[in-house]
Amino acid sequence: MRFGLEIGDAVSFARTVTDMDIALCAAITGDFDPLHMDADYARETAFGGRIAHGSLVLGLCSTCASLIAQRSIAAGAEGTPASLGYDRVRFLKPAFIGDTLTARYMVEALDAAARRSDSRIEVLNQRGETVLAGRHVMKWVAAL
Repeated sequence: MRFGLEIGDAVSFARTVTDMDIALCAAITGDFDPLHMDADYARETAFGGRIAHGSLVLGLCSTCASLIAQRSIAAGAEGTPASLGYDRVRFLKPAFIGDTLTARYMVEALDAAARRSDSRIEVLNQRGETVLAGRHVMKWVAAL
């Protein structure tokens, strides 16, 4: 099985969270919780302001998974890499409007028999604080 990747291969992706990002995430997901949408409400919570949706933060990791998949394809992988999902995802700190978030993705295991990779994912804010941590599993699907 040729993955086109090695253990230790890594990618990252950075984005600054905007009010529009939160509005679009709410529109797509239907999650209009006031913690995300209502500045007056959110200011009175333990967070002290509006926070980004967890799905928005996790979505940055999806970009990294796509970057790794494209790298794999370009290197001649056998099969088509597809996400099997995210495991043990934890939201450790809130992400606020104006925070610059950097998603990091590192391949930590390759299982040729199962045609799978297991990777560490994390998202850090501009202060280097971990906002999200978890795992991502990808499978290389053979041609049908």
